[in-house]
Amino acid sequence: MRARHKRSRDPRGHWLLLILVLPLMFASLLFEGWTNNEVDAPQPRHDCTEPVPKAVSQGGPVLRINGDKVKSASIPAHTVALTFDGGPDPVWTPRLLDLLRRHRAQATFFLFGSQAARYPELVRRIRAEGHEIGSNTYTGADLGASSAIRSRMELSLTQTALAGSGSVRTTLLRMPQTTSVDTLCGAEWKAARSAAANGYLLVAADKWNRKPSQGVIRQFSQTELAYKETEKLLNDRNIDKFTTVTAGLRLPAVNTPVSTFERGQGKGLIWVSAMGHAFSSGMTWVLGVAGALGVLRLLTLVVFARAHVRRLTSFRPGAPRLREINDPVTILIPAYNEEAGIESTIHSLLASTHPYLQIIVIDDGSTDQTADLATWINDPRVMVIRQPNAGKAAALNTGLAHAMHEIVVMVDADTVFEPDAIYRLVQPLAHPAVGAVSGNTKVGNRRGLLGRWQHLEYVFGFNLDRRMFEVLECMTTVPGAIGAFRRDALMGVGGVSDDTLAEDTDLTMALWRAGWRVVYEESAIAWTEVPSSLRQLWRQRYRWCYGTIQAMWKHRRAVVELGPAGRFGRRGLSYLALFQVALPLMAPIVDLFALYGVLFLSPLQSAGVWLAFLVPQLICAGYALRLDGERVRALWSMPFQLFVYRQLMYLVVIQSLVAILLGTRLRWHRMDRSGTAAQHIGQPAPAAELTSR
Repeated sequence: MRARHKRSRDPRGHWLLLILVLPLMFASLLFEGWTNNEVDAPQPRHDCTEPVPKAVSQGGPVLRINGDKVKSASIPAHTVALTFDGGPDPVWTPRLLDLLRRHRAQATFFLFGSQAARYPELVRRIRAEGHEIGSNTYTGADLGASSAIRSRMELSLTQTALAGSGSVRTTLLRMPQTTSVDTLCGAEWKAARSAAANGYLLVAADKWNRKPSQGVIRQFSQTELAYKETEKLLNDRNIDKFTTVTAGLRLPAVNTPVSTFERGQGKGLIWVSAMGHAFSSGMTWVLGVAGALGVLRLLTLVVFARAHVRRLTSFRPGAPRLREINDPVTILIPAYNEEAGIESTIHSLLASTHPYLQIIVIDDGSTDQTADLATWINDPRVMVIRQPNAGKAAALNTGLAHAMHEIVVMVDADTVFEPDAIYRLVQPLAHPAVGAVSGNTKVGNRRGLLGRWQHLEYVFGFNLDRRMFEVLECMTTVPGAIGAFRRDALMGVGGVSDDTLAEDTDLTMALWRAGWRVVYEESAIAWTEVPSSLRQLWRQRYRWCYGTIQAMWKHRRAVVELGPAGRFGRRGLSYLALFQVALPLMAPIVDLFALYGVLFLSPLQSAGVWLAFLVPQLICAGYALRLDGERVRALWSMPFQLFVYRQLMYLVVIQSLVAILLGTRLRWHRMDRSGTAAQHIGQPAPAAELTSR
């Protein structure tokens, strides 16, 4: 094994970065949800139970409240104060400003802080053209129905947004969802008094039946209808002046400059608002893309798995039959500290129905009794070779140098085999174009929840993938647990390379590029031992993913090559890049959005989305289990994968990509064996420790 695989320099800083970035992303999503009234949403407005004080209902539309004292004012005759609520709107605010400029009229714009943060250039234009700016709160939430915290934030954030966008502060406030002063009743009146205590001058509007010639404050939104009504009013010859609220009442200016610090705070809010809006919009796209990719993958797997089944069960009259392969086979078993399972592996191979076997155990510098246990079996078909630790690829190449036969089967030392597995595995080699055959790996130790999850992944993920790859002629990996090869094909690509940590994937890709076909034999069954703890699973999958990405990069030129290599590159490598790398990278965002939906959106809607993702997976997984002859009842554990197993898998992809980009040297993470590969099929596993003989 090369030095770079012996040393570990795992990146650590990116986990800290991820821990910081994910909460920041979630905070941005929360802020956007708060802005859209999804988080801490105000309750629906109720009918007034208490009327406003007479001093309010019988007074003008502009209110100054000082404790229990209320002063009101009205616009003088033949004067109209035009007011526009909401916005700034990117479509109608510029048109309204153009209209006002043509008529040399001034108006008061009551702005949403959220819109001011989103369109600061419009705030600056309103200010530059001499119009007055007031607050319509940050989101337009009903202050009377809002919590105390939300009410304070609605007002303070609007001031911050105006400071950042227009370098201005205002003491003018229009309560959202109010018109004339008599709508300031009940909870609204309490909210109005609270706002007035903070120095705000409250502005309502005159009723629509009051004639403009009497002097009015007209309230408009920022829409096409408002534009037409404003234009009609501006052409009224009975009105002498169109002005702002404070100018019409001859009050001191309510728009004052802000300090540099306040302007900086406002700029920060604008940046946060933009990031939250972009992230929320981006998440919608990511969810759509991830959902489409997920559905596309499921449909693709099922369609091609069905095509694979039809190919196996149909025989066209006149088609040539391939000869039966009974040629002698060399089996290579690289082993490093595999005393827990080496005996079961060798005995299962010796019980094979294939008549002629040479079994070579390559002990790669084990520090336990692996080599001794293999030697003590004392069967002439078993050869044990001892060598200093050099890595799996070197061990396989050593075994290949001692192979006596033209068909070579490579297996793992933690795997046991069905009696007919070797015979079935080598039959596709009867076709002269086939250079390698992938067997069907099943999970032996599947009794715990983690084992069941991996069992489902092997059947639903790996084996369905292999059926599809078989049909598309782009098999990406012949697993190290069970795979058959032509010896001349192996020698033609230089043996097993140690350029990557996924030597089986690297070798498979090299065979495609050399012009060989690689196929799948689902009836050749081997039982392997999978990790029994999350720590071991992490190490195994980290190595797999890291090595697979290395192999993809090494063989990237296959995408532009011709023949079998090109088919493999454009189909197999594209599939891996899309579904094994890109899709997992989207998963953290999907989980954040799911958490947000559970906490702040409709629980039924969130459950519906969750089921929409889960049910198709259950159906496809059930189909995969049926194809593999497995019990469908194993599906009960699949929903729980969404909460632990799924996160582990996509974090592995993130870790692997970061490690590769940073040039990290990853060592071979060996899994602790317990000899439980035969657990599910009832074969006895040897004791982990053996007394000396």
